Amino acid sequence: VQLQASGGGLVQTGGSLTLSCTASGRTFEPYAKGWFRQAPGKEREFVAAVSWNGGVTRYADGVKGRFTISRDNAKNTVDLQMNSLKPEDTGVYYCTAGYNTERLEGGQSHYWGQGTQVTVSS
Repeated sequence: VQLQASGGGLVQTGGSLTLSCTASGRTFEPYAKGWFRQAPGKEREFVAAVSWNGGVTRYADGVKGRFTISRDNAKNTVDLQMNSLKPEDTGVYYCTAGYNTERLEGGQSHYWGQGTQVTVSS
């Protein structure tokens, strides 16, 4: 069972990036999926989550209106479109899967993937 995140990089303030997470080893269709991030010296924090069918989404207050989470169950992927990026969005972004979006927001995850670095320069 593996979650592999990709798409990170260096971008200027106001720029955009799209992160993608691909699951392998099993189907994650019944699971909610989400993204967390961890900035240097800080605890890992919730960013966004999407329900198993895409019908419910949750976002951290600081990314609402700028980030969009989506999933493609046929491809076993979940994406995070990030627009209007700010320096405070810098960190390692991790994808995760869990029972539902509420539990993911609370940090209760079943699976964690490797992170991908996002750096936003000022």
